[in-house]
Amino acid sequence: MESNGIRLTPLSDSPKYPEAQMQLRAPIAGATLQSGEVAFDYQITNFQLTKMSGGPNMTQMANSMKGQHIHNIVDNEPYSAHYETRFSKAIPDGQHVVLSFLSRSYHESLKHRGAYDLRIINVGSATPAPATPMADLKAPHLFYSRPKDTYAGADAKRIMLDFYLVNTTLEPGGNRVRATINGIEFMIDRWLPYQMEGLPAGENTVKLELVDSSGTMIPGPYNSVTRTFTVAP
Repeated sequence: MESNGIRLTPLSDSPKYPEAQMQLRAPIAGATLQSGEVAFDYQITNFQLTKMSGGPNMTQMANSMKGQHIHNIVDNEPYSAHYETRFSKAIPDGQHVVLSFLSRSYHESLKHRGAYDLRIINVGSATPAPATPMADLKAPHLFYSRPKDTYAGADAKRIMLDFYLVNTTLEPGGNRVRATINGIEFMIDRWLPYQMEGLPAGENTVKLELVDSSGTMIPGPYNSVTRTFTVAP
């Protein structure tokens, strides 16, 4: 797909990890935790954190020199990357939706069942949990992953667009993701990462929306999200 000098190319040639599994052992879903740092504990099988993923995409886009990792996303805010199965993270008081998934070293998510976890947690016992959860975890959800922060040098030539879907699929004539990049609209009907080329130097904007077959946004707290990132001149 190409429009106004911006080209989106789907990526389907990454190393596959079909047996990779991730289980979040703590915090327990629905738990009420003390204020401050929240301790996370994952069990991972058939996938090695800190390993370089290899494949052609590793050398063509921004790659973490620390290797493969976990993306931890709270309330669809920018993710934090973690290279160990246990870590602590400061989370404000209140109810929160936490998405975790396995990531290749160049930040491409593993998208099969068992490679992610989605749950609600409550932080701060002085703040009672609402009677109605902030999100229906059985409903369709779209979460933003990449791009993020600043890209410079060779990393700025090809920048990955990647997002995470839960409880939905994409297909022609069905649900799709509307990606608006610097005001230019692209309709995505396959859940794949995409390589973006032709982005100008300076601040760039990506808006992602989960829409139905008619182009109407599907209700959900995270199904429309806008982020900015920078391409260094």
